[in-house]
Amino acid sequence: MPVRHFITLLDLSPDELQGLIRRAIELKTKHKAGELYQPLRGKILAMIFEKSSTRTRVSFEAGMTQLGGDALFLSPRDTQLGRGEPIEDTARVLSRMVDIIMIRTYEHEKLERFAENSQVPVINALTDRCHPCQLLADVQTYVEHRGDIRGKTVAWIGDGNNMCHSYIGAAKQFDFQLKIAAPKGYAPEADIVNCGGSHVEISHDPATAARGADLIVTDVWASMGQEEEQAARVKAFRDYQVDAKLMKLAAKDALFMHCLPAHRGEEVSAEVLDGPQSVVWDEAENRLHAQKALLEMLLT
Repeated sequence: MPVRHFITLLDLSPDELQGLIRRAIELKTKHKAGELYQPLRGKILAMIFEKSSTRTRVSFEAGMTQLGGDALFLSPRDTQLGRGEPIEDTARVLSRMVDIIMIRTYEHEKLERFAENSQVPVINALTDRCHPCQLLADVQTYVEHRGDIRGKTVAWIGDGNNMCHSYIGAAKQFDFQLKIAAPKGYAPEADIVNCGGSHVEISHDPATAARGADLIVTDVWASMGQEEEQAARVKAFRDYQVDAKLMKLAAKDALFMHCLPAHRGEEVSAEVLDGPQSVVWDEAENRLHAQKALLEMLLT
């Protein structure tokens, strides 16, 4: 039986993704009730971080521990991924020692090469191309608050980055409409947009995207590694802040999400981020539960 990886949302079928969301909610209920559930006793997760993250490390490490397994944290100082040793060799060796591997890195191609040579499942915990684990948490959060996301309208405001790319994949796999508003020069990659087909609309006007939306999502204007572009990006994105005025264009019961960390006063106003329509704290917590469901599926 071939090894299954989770590199993008397209690696699972729509039915499998829907099942993951249901399972994540079940595991969250078990955890809140104090029920001990440890199907992964004796299993080891290797966590390779070339790009740091509070939420990703804590959610995967805590999740693996809660499921009865163990997690190994490997920082850039602890590995030679693609430097002293070919990526392919690292994958061949490491996958003989652990049961599953999570990688958070910059180059998507590096992750793909690693997965091609791994004997165990590999999870994409973020690359410069996509961030599928975050989308599992986002969809779980929407389902918990508003029910099925199928047929709904989601507005993406801002950079056509890795999060935007994963929202395009989610629109296709979870069957919702995605309206993207990005400045000129910051649109998502054309091949990914084409993959989304009729589920995706692109404009340069935040109001057009937000009007009637059931969910509004944004991200930072300059991600890690883009610090040198900060001034140019602030200028390009100055009309793309999600504020109360923009939220009023959405549906009355619209939700607001952000993968965090957020910069109040830049991509989102404090009034929105800390307001009643924001579900960002549930969204952050659900990284734990969605990833537990993913780990369980890939290892059992």
